[in-house]
Amino acid sequence: MRSGKIGILIFLILSSFAAFAQESIDKIVAIVGRNRIILQSELEIEFGMAREKDPSLPDSIKCVMLQQMILRKLLLEQAERDSVIIPDEEVEGQLDNRLRYYIQMYGSKEKLESMSGKTVYQIKEESREVIKEQMTTEKLQGTILENTKITPAEVEAFYKKIPVDSLPYFPSTVEVGQIVIDPVVSKEINDYAHDKLEGIRKDIVDGKYTFENAAGLYSDDPGSRDNGGRYDGVTRNGPWAAEFVSAAFKLQNGEISPIIKTKFGFHIIQMVQRKGDEADLRHILIKPEVTTGDLNLSLHKLDSIRTLLVTGKVTFQEAVGKFSTDEAAKRTGGMIADPSTGNSELDMTKLDAGMVLLLDSLKQGDYSIPHIFLTDAKDRSCRIVYLRSRTAPHKANLKDDYSRIQEVALAQKKQKKMMNWVNSKLPSYYLKIAPEYQSCSILTDWKTSNDAQKE
Repeated sequence: MRSGKIGILIFLILSSFAAFAQESIDKIVAIVGRNRIILQSELEIEFGMAREKDPSLPDSIKCVMLQQMILRKLLLEQAERDSVIIPDEEVEGQLDNRLRYYIQMYGSKEKLESMSGKTVYQIKEESREVIKEQMTTEKLQGTILENTKITPAEVEAFYKKIPVDSLPYFPSTVEVGQIVIDPVVSKEINDYAHDKLEGIRKDIVDGKYTFENAAGLYSDDPGSRDNGGRYDGVTRNGPWAAEFVSAAFKLQNGEISPIIKTKFGFHIIQMVQRKGDEADLRHILIKPEVTTGDLNLSLHKLDSIRTLLVTGKVTFQEAVGKFSTDEAAKRTGGMIADPSTGNSELDMTKLDAGMVLLLDSLKQGDYSIPHIFLTDAKDRSCRIVYLRSRTAPHKANLKDDYSRIQEVALAQKKQKKMMNWVNSKLPSYYLKIAPEYQSCSILTDWKTSNDAQKE
């Protein structure tokens, strides 16, 4: 949750920066082009946010940050010259996506507004220019670097230039896949859950409970239960089941839906407020209880699938496509990937203890016995785990770590190309850097450009 809090603070700081700068007596540390300025306070904000994540960062990192801030201003200047345009609807979409993310993180629009001291409307208005500039620089930078590729020979040359004593030490990694079979709940249990929710709905309609109180008492959705079942900023194309949003957007303000069934269970929905393509609503979820018998049926099916795998009658990828009930896993061939990088090589030190213990008993190419596990939503389900590969702790080498080394080499190549682009454009721009930052070695070439300019 800590990273989430840092994220929202960054967003809110950026959204209020313009007002802060206007109200404060501030020092200009750089000017790019005719009127794009960088303020000392802006640099201090970026430095403070970076230090929040890594308290060991030295003050000298401000030189690197200033260089990157100047680069962003240069990109904006060039984007203006090249008539790079971000449509207003794309900016609005990005703003809405960010706000929805933070509203969902904190549970409601009211909590977000309470934390920021601003209304959602004010946050959007104050963030719009910042977001538009960010999208503009990203678009131009993408155009500059889009055809940058790296060959195996370049990767090898990059690796050979790294001193042996500077090679990083990598912990043990694994490539792991899974075949998941969610238990099918019996008709009797489904009927019981449906009837329970029908009774709750009747009590609400009859005035025995408010919808908010009933959600707090009965809902099986931990993400909204403590907030009276409320979700704000729901859209048709968000992370919601299709049946759920279809039913929600048919409701008038205050109206309660009939019972809706999704893959998550049974819902009733109350429209709080409809705002065009967005809606604030409450819902109550009742999940049919998975029984031991349901789980045993899934385990038995997985046991048969494991036999097919072990005897070579199907490949792992074929089995995932044919049998797995995890739709997301089907898109990756059943392999588990790091959500932040998309890489299927997982650091063993970052896996949960239960998975580490399970993998400890497997050899490369082995399939685990079918077992019960908890999903990310804390529901009980069943799976087989497949260990595709394992590396021991080791110093970086081309054989085991080619993809990692390739990634770093490509990033360095892109950085060099970006700097070459900057150096080719600098002579055509006015650039002034405050004297206290002209000692930054990383800005040496840019200072020369600065000195050559005449104010």
